[in-house]
Amino acid sequence: MTYLITIADWKTRQHDLLHIRHRVFVDEQGVPIELEHDRHDRTALHLLASTAENEPIATARMLADGHVGRMAVMPAWRRLGVGSALLGELTRLAAERGIRQLTLNAQCEAESFYARLGFVAEGKVFVDAGIDHRRMRMQLRPVDG
Repeated sequence: MTYLITIADWKTRQHDLLHIRHRVFVDEQGVPIELEHDRHDRTALHLLASTAENEPIATARMLADGHVGRMAVMPAWRRLGVGSALLGELTRLAAERGIRQLTLNAQCEAESFYARLGFVAEGKVFVDAGIDHRRMRMQLRPVDG
């Protein structure tokens, strides 16, 4: 099962990005639709994972301050390394851009996934969109060059 991760332009790939997020967050997890899409989408860096047949399978975004969010993987593609690959690419891109740390608000059930990739939990659990979350942070090394 092969896939390709690319930087996705919001204006041209919005439909694909929102389709994945709607399926995962709204349909599967019950997040209210009005909370799923926000003003940051227009300016965020979006990644899109697609199959060789150009079927969108996963997405994540990163804000200019290094905040990672809206990471969603279609059910059939979970536990196949797609999420790890997305975060790896975001980490690489962040370091290239001089971002020194990544932060995210992890759903508690995914906290161990992020911890395996180098994120460290901070603070207490909080509820966002009816789901328990915890803030996590990863320090990045500067890119030599």
